[in-house]
Amino acid sequence: MTEMNASTAIVKGLISNGVDTVFGLPGAQMYDLFDAFYHHKDKIQVIGARHEQGLAYMAFGYARSTGRLGVYSPVPGPGVLNTTAALCTAYGCSTSVLCLTGEVPSSFKGQARGHLHELPDQLSTLRGLTKWASHVDNPADTPALLNEAIATACSGRHGPVSLQLCWDDFRQTFEMAEPSPADIPPAPAVNSDEIARAVTILKAAKAPMIFVGSGAQHASEEINQLAELLEAPVVSFRGGRGIVGDDKELGLNIASAHKLWPQTDVMIGIGTRLEIPFMRWGSFMEYKRRMPGKKLIRLDIDALEMDKLDTDAPVIADAATGTRELIAALIRHTVSPSGRRDSIATAKAQSAQEVQEIQPQLDYLKVIRDVLPRDGFLVDEVCQTGFATPYGFPVYEPLTFVSGGYQGNLGFGFPTALGVKVANPEKAVIAIAGDGGFMFGVQELATAVQYNIAVVTVIFNNSAYGNVRRDQQTQYDNHLIGSELKNPDFVKLAESFGVAGYRVTSPAELKPVLARALALGKPVVIEVKQERDCESSPWKFLLA
Repeated sequence: MTEMNASTAIVKGLISNGVDTVFGLPGAQMYDLFDAFYHHKDKIQVIGARHEQGLAYMAFGYARSTGRLGVYSPVPGPGVLNTTAALCTAYGCSTSVLCLTGEVPSSFKGQARGHLHELPDQLSTLRGLTKWASHVDNPADTPALLNEAIATACSGRHGPVSLQLCWDDFRQTFEMAEPSPADIPPAPAVNSDEIARAVTILKAAKAPMIFVGSGAQHASEEINQLAELLEAPVVSFRGGRGIVGDDKELGLNIASAHKLWPQTDVMIGIGTRLEIPFMRWGSFMEYKRRMPGKKLIRLDIDALEMDKLDTDAPVIADAATGTRELIAALIRHTVSPSGRRDSIATAKAQSAQEVQEIQPQLDYLKVIRDVLPRDGFLVDEVCQTGFATPYGFPVYEPLTFVSGGYQGNLGFGFPTALGVKVANPEKAVIAIAGDGGFMFGVQELATAVQYNIAVVTVIFNNSAYGNVRRDQQTQYDNHLIGSELKNPDFVKLAESFGVAGYRVTSPAELKPVLARALALGKPVVIEVKQERDCESSPWKFLLA
C-alpha cells in the first residue's frame, strides 16, 4: 500500500498499463488530475485540443490505428457531452477508448443544486453510450476501478468506457494499492463442437465467401491462411479493410464481391456485424429461404451477436484463435478448396473497370493511393470522395484505413487523423474531407500546429453538403434548403493558422502537390476546388 491521491493513482495506473498519451483539455474540476500529468510528463504526454469533440476523436484515431487504448479527459457536464459523438463512434467501431472526467464536489453530489457543469445524471448518460461506466465513490478504490475500466475496454468485444470522480476527490490522499497493469480477461475457449459444425458445412461448400470486420483486424495472418485454404474471397466494407489486402488475389472490395454473391453458398463472418449482406445486399435469411442450402457461419468473440442473425454454425471465439482452430480442423478433414480463383479474378477485373464511372472521385482516390506509402493511413470522411473509398481506394495493410463506421458522423475525419498521426508519428497520414465536414473541426488546425502533427488534409470543396443537395434535387423536386454553403478561402484560412495551404483543380494537379505536402513533415491543407454537382453519385456500388 502507498499513500497517494486519486489523481496520482490514475496517472501511475495509466503508465503501468502502457498508456503514453492522453488527449486532454483541463478545467476546474480536472486541475488536480492535470497537475499529476505534469509531474509525470517524462512518461506520459498530454495533447490538448480546441474543442472537446476533437479530444475524443483524437483518442479514437489513436486507438483505431494501433489497436491500443486511446485515452482522453474533458471537464464534466457540457465538456463530456461535447465528446459523446466520438464515444458513439468508438462504440460502433468496437474501439477501446477511455474517458476520464469529473463530477460536482462530493458534498453536492445527488442534491441537484445546479453546481458548475452539473448534469441530472451524468453517469447514466455515459452508461448509455459506452460499454462500461462507473463513479469512484471511495478514492482509495481508484486503482482497482481504473484497471476494471481498462480491462473492460480491452477485452471481449472492445469498446469505450468512462470513469469519473467528484471534483474534490481527485486530490484526496489515501492508502492505496500501488498501481499495476490491468488483468485482461482471456477470450473464451474455442468450443470443439462449434468448430465441428462449421467444418461440416464447409466440407459441403462449393462457393464460400468470408466477410471480415473490426473484430478481425488482429487476425490478418490467420484469415489470409483460411482464405487460401478454401480459395474463398474475403470482403470488408469499412472496419475490416486491409485484413486481406486488395492487392491479394483473394482480397475483394464490396463492388467486386457482389458479383460473386449470387453463387455464394456459405457465408463466413469473422468479427463483423455483416452489414454488407444483411443491410446492403438484402437479407441473407430471406436469401436462404428462397434458395435452400445456403448457410451462415459466424466466428465472433461477442456471444450476443449470435442471437441477432439466423446462424447455422456459431463459433464464439477470438478472431485469431478461432480461425486458427478452424484451419487446423479443416486440414484434418482434408476440406477441398473451391477452385474459384479464375472467377474471383474475373470479378475483380470487371469491377475495377465498372467503378471507374464514379468520377472524379475515383481519379482523385487513385492519386492518393499512388502517393500514399503502402503502410500509410487514410482517414475517410462523410463526403462524396469518402463515400467512394469502400470500392475506390485499395487498402493493403490492417488498420491503415480509418473510418467512422456506421455512425457516419460528419466532421469526424480531421480530428481523428490527428490522433492517428500522434500514434504513428513515422507514418504518412492523409485525411480527406468535404468542405462542410472539415468546418466541424477546423479549429484543430491550431492543435496540429502547436504539436506539429503532420497530417495532410485534402478538402474537396463543392460549396455544399453534396449528398444532401443531390437528394433534395432528385427526391424533393429541387427544394434546396440548408445544403448550399458559403465557404472561406481555405488556403488563406490554413495560412492564418500557420499551416501550409495549396489549391488544385484536378487529379493531375493534386499528385505533385500531395507528394510535396507529405515530404514537408508539417500540417498541410490542400483544397480541391470543385463545381457543384460535378460528382457522380457514389451509391450505385454501395447499395447494390
